[in-house]
Amino acid sequence: MSDKSWLAEIPQLDRQELRDFKKLLDGSFREFSREYGDSIQSFFDPLLSTLIWFEKLLLSTPWWLVIAVLAAFSYAASRSVKLTIAVIASFLVIGYFGMWEDTMRTMSMIVVSTLLAILIGIPTGVAMVRSNRIQSLVTPILDVMQTMPAFVYLIPVVMLLGIGKVPGVIAVIIYAIPPVIRLTNLGIRLVDKEVLEAATAYGASPLQRLFGVQIPLAMPNIMAGINQTIMMALAMVVIASMIGVKGLGQPVLQAISNQYFTQGLLNGLAIVALAIIFDRISQSYAKRTLQNFGES
Repeated sequence: MSDKSWLAEIPQLDRQELRDFKKLLDGSFREFSREYGDSIQSFFDPLLSTLIWFEKLLLSTPWWLVIAVLAAFSYAASRSVKLTIAVIASFLVIGYFGMWEDTMRTMSMIVVSTLLAILIGIPTGVAMVRSNRIQSLVTPILDVMQTMPAFVYLIPVVMLLGIGKVPGVIAVIIYAIPPVIRLTNLGIRLVDKEVLEAATAYGASPLQRLFGVQIPLAMPNIMAGINQTIMMALAMVVIASMIGVKGLGQPVLQAISNQYFTQGLLNGLAIVALAIIFDRISQSYAKRTLQNFGES
């Protein structure tokens, strides 16, 4: 008996039925995109306007002023002189090698995508803590989002919204949001029950316990989730460049296509520099917040 004879016992569609099934799904999605594509695009017009405005702001602002603002933000968040100097040096090197405009475009997309991921992810994580039913519903969705190949996200988004910034941002958010949801849920669940009981004994309301105790104590986990979201968003930049998103991803894609080693290396290092800067700033801010909470 053949080693593969058991395969014949598995019930499955024949090739014609499978082709018909695929045609049905493809036709339904195309019909949906024709019917509602314009409405969906108009819904995302504010997001497109925000992206364009923020990108123009970064590109039109003098480089020295952008670096000064980033250095001030870095010091305010971390209170670290070394980190602030590293931020200044990194952006000076990026400008020196002619990657300033691409870096500003990438930064605008990452900042907007991360803010939207935080605005959606943290409330979702809190809702999962409050309701086990919501957790059981959201967890498999997150599993699918984290295991689905990144290229697959581009197909429905491009079919609905075409090529451009908004599809790129949506694909980045879908790919990068699971860590902040998972770690928000985990961080709040790990808060010591005795601390919550003490807050309740002092007359704290559920909202006061959430914003005054649970979220501050869960901040290291939440910030770790935000870190991972930023890293995954930066990783998605190169893939998003395939649908017309300008930034550091496009030179990397060109380098892969044309075997430009130096171009790919420099732009890849610029992406790494952004990732390290965001990571160090967010981690320092989380540690300082937790320390201040402990002192108070």
